[in-house]
Amino acid sequence: MADEQKKPGFFSDLFAPVGGFGVTFSTMFRKVVTEEYPEEKRPTQPRFHGRHQLNRHPDGLEKCVGCELCAWACPADAILVEGATNDDSEGGEGRFSPGERYGRVYQINYLRCIFCGLCIEACPTRALTMTNEYELADNNRAALIFTKDQLLAPVQPGMLTPPFPMADGLEERDYYLGKVSAATDAQREYVAAHARTDDAEVTS
Repeated sequence: MADEQKKPGFFSDLFAPVGGFGVTFSTMFRKVVTEEYPEEKRPTQPRFHGRHQLNRHPDGLEKCVGCELCAWACPADAILVEGATNDDSEGGEGRFSPGERYGRVYQINYLRCIFCGLCIEACPTRALTMTNEYELADNNRAALIFTKDQLLAPVQPGMLTPPFPMADGLEERDYYLGKVSAATDAQREYVAAHARTDDAEVTS
């Protein structure tokens, strides 16, 4: 009958058990590749999803505007963001980002994070990116909740530490169009003047 299955032959029955070990036999004599981690760390791919980083503009102002879109996009609820308004008034807290707001509190719980990258896709200002750093193990659960000071990119040459005003004659959109290449002299004078005031207050 057409629906009857063809019975295997004698040799098929004989070599069927041996064929099952084909993959095992083919790998038995291969040289074992041993990675000497952590003494020798294997480089990651350029687009590897590692620890997050909060980026800065070339003058040092933070790119994060506290919109909380990254927290809303996170499927593991690992991100906590609390935005605050930039205060340029006399005696105010100052300006930390070119936008109306900035991320006053920023935390990522790496006990929950699944490194999916949805947070960086949701960020409208490219403030949040993922680095190639992957060594995040710890024996203390509290140490795996990274705060803003741990996530914020370090100040590079040509940058200043906020708070300070935006570059003269430029608006928020100019920052995202790449019209800022470094801190201006006026910004440097502002930071220097306020640093002297703060030092005097602490000394007194």
